[in-house]
Amino acid sequence: MRRAARDLTRLVLPVACAGCGRWDVPLCAGCAAALDAVRRCEGDVPRLDRLDGTSLAVWTAAAYAGPVRGVVLAWKDGGRADLTGALLVAVRRAAAAAAPDLLTAVGGRTLGVVAVPSAPGARRRRGADLTALLAGAVVAELRAAGLDARAARLLAQRRGGRDQVGLGARARRRNTTGRVRVVGGARAAHGLHVLVDDVVTTGATLAACEDALVLAGGLVLGAVVVAATPSPNLTRAALLPAPRAD
Repeated sequence: MRRAARDLTRLVLPVACAGCGRWDVPLCAGCAAALDAVRRCEGDVPRLDRLDGTSLAVWTAAAYAGPVRGVVLAWKDGGRADLTGALLVAVRRAAAAAAPDLLTAVGGRTLGVVAVPSAPGARRRRGADLTALLAGAVVAELRAAGLDARAARLLAQRRGGRDQVGLGARARRRNTTGRVRVVGGARAAHGLHVLVDDVVTTGATLAACEDALVLAGGLVLGAVVVAATPSPNLTRAALLPAPRAD
C-alpha cells in the first residue's frame, strides 16, 4: 500500500533529482555520491583566520558546487524536505571525521553542539529550523563516537540581519557583524563547543558565532558543515555527478 501511495504521489507531483534534474528520483546515486567527500576545509575559508595565526577547524562533507549546491539550495529554499535524510547522513559523515580530534581536545568533558542561528524569517519561510536538525544529527554521531555531546541552543540572530544567500564576502561580513548574540546568559556559554551549519563560504557567519561564544566565556573547538566552498585545487570533474548506470 505504501508503494502504491508513493507511485500515485509521483503521478500527481513528479519529482526530480535536486542535483542534476533526473526525473522520478529525489536524489540520484551520482549526486548522492557527491555528498560523500569529507575533508578539512578551513584553509579555503579566509574569514576564519584568528589573530594568533590559527584558524577554526572545519570539517565538511562535500564541496559547495555542482550538484551539491543544487541539493542544498533545494533543501533550504525549494521546499524539498525529502532531501533531509540525505543531508543528515552527510553531516554525520563530517562529524565522524571530526570525532577523533574532538575526543582528544575534550578530554572527557561535555561538548556543546551549537547550531548556527537562522534569521527568524528564514525559519518561518522554511517551516523548520534546518541547522537545528543538522546539529541533532551531529550530536548523535559524536555520542556514538564516545563524546558527551549535547545540543546547546546558545545563539540567536539580532533583528535586522538578512539571509546570507546571494551576498558577497564584504556584504556577508557587514551582515554578520554584531548580529549574533548569546541567549540564556553568559554562564550558559561557558564550556567547550562545536558549531554546526549547512554551508560555509567566506566563513563570516562561523566567525561571528565563535566571537559571540568566546566573549561569553566559551571555547569553540571547530565546526561541522554539510558543504563548503571548494578549494581552487579541486577539478571541475570532481564536482560533477558520477555517470549514471542507465
